[in-house]
Amino acid sequence: MTLYKFKQVDVFTTRPFYGNPVAVVLDANGLDTEDMQRIAAWTNLSETTFVLPETVAGADYCLRIFTPRQELPFAGHPTIGSAHAILESGLVKPVAGRLVQECGAGLLGLRVEGDGADRRIFVKVPQPKVQQIDAAFYAVINAALGAQAVADAPPLLVNVGPVWLVVDLGNAETVNNLRPDLTAIAQLSAQLHIAGITVFGRTLATDPALCVRSFAPACGVPEDPVCGSGNASVAAFLAHAGMLDAIGYHYVASQGRALGRDGRVWVHVNRADFSVEIGGASVTCIDGTLKK
Repeated sequence: MTLYKFKQVDVFTTRPFYGNPVAVVLDANGLDTEDMQRIAAWTNLSETTFVLPETVAGADYCLRIFTPRQELPFAGHPTIGSAHAILESGLVKPVAGRLVQECGAGLLGLRVEGDGADRRIFVKVPQPKVQQIDAAFYAVINAALGAQAVADAPPLLVNVGPVWLVVDLGNAETVNNLRPDLTAIAQLSAQLHIAGITVFGRTLATDPALCVRSFAPACGVPEDPVCGSGNASVAAFLAHAGMLDAIGYHYVASQGRALGRDGRVWVHVNRADFSVEIGGASVTCIDGTLKK
C-alpha cells in the first residue's frame, strides 16, 4: 500500500466551505492515468489534480487536472488551489513572487501576492480564442437556459483550454434565478464539443461587478460552484464585445450564491492584447494522506 500526501483546498474564498473545493494529490508519482481518473471519479469534485515533477525546462512542477469523467488541459480554480497546496506543503517556493506551472495547456505563469491567510494567487490563462456561434443555435441556448440572452451581445464560444459557451443574461437577478435544463445543456455541450455554458449578468455594485454561473453536466459537473476558466471566458467575451470600458479592466466577480457558496474571483484584462489573469484566495479544509 502506498500513501500519497493529499489536501482538499477551498478556492476563491478565505472562509472554509464557501468557495470551490479541489482535491490535490501531492507527489503523485506512481499513479497512472487510469488511477488518476478513478480517484477523480471517487472524490466526485468538479476537479482533482495530481502534482508531478516538471518535464519541461522553466517549469516549477507539472499538474494534471481531471473532472470525474475526463482530463482537462487547464482549469482555473484547480490551478490556483493546487498552487496554494504546493506552497503550503513547501514543495516549491516562488521566485520574486512567481511560479511556472506545466500542464496540458503548456507553461503558465502564476503570480503570488501576500502570504499565509492573506495570500492570493493569480494565473495568466491561455490566450483566449473567441469564436462566433451560428445564430441557428440561439433559440436552443435560450430554451436550455430558460432565459433570454441579451440581444445585442450574442453568445460566443471562448477557448481558454476548456471551451465555454458564454451567454450575457444582462443582470445578476436573472442569473441568480436561473433554473436551466441540464439535460439540454449536456446535449448541446456534446454537440458543440464544449465544457458547458457560463452565464453572467451585471450587479448594481462595483464589488462584485458581475454575477457568474457555470454549468458543465456533460463533464459530470451539473454546476461548478466557482469556475476560474468560466470567469476567464467571461472576461474574453467582454473584451471581444467592447464592454470593458464600462465594467473595468480590473474587476471582481461573484459566483456560487445559488449553491450556498460565496466565491470571489479577481479578474485582470490587459488592455494591449486582451490577455486574462484570474486569481483569488484559498484555504485548506482537509490535510492528510490518500492510500492506494
